[in-house]
Amino acid sequence: VQLQASGGGLVRSGGSLRLSCTASGSVSSFNDMGWHRQVAGKQREEVAIITRGGNTRYADSAKGRFVISRDNAKNTVYLQMNNLKPEDTAVYYCNADYYYSGAPLSRSWGQGTQVTVSS
Repeated sequence: VQLQASGGGLVRSGGSLRLSCTASGSVSSFNDMGWHRQVAGKQREEVAIITRGGNTRYADSAKGRFVISRDNAKNTVYLQMNNLKPEDTAVYYCNADYYYSGAPLSRSWGQGTQVTVSS
């Protein structure tokens, strides 16, 4: 399974960005999909997760500003980020969880996309 993320960039504080991530490979459907972020020297943290059925959960820092969605037909997950703050600056990684050929639940990660918010 491969994940291709896009949509990062440089934005001013208060601005918006939309991240996209498409999963492909020998899996027809995915369980949870989501976004995490990582700042150099710190642990990767969960930002938002969406189940196949559309249930969502957000980190406290993302609530009220970020919206996660997905298109199951396209195996794509999105993250709409509004009212961005400098502390949102990080590399954002998408993930997709799946079962394949009787193996336990697996997780694949995207390559990461840089989001930089200037003050």
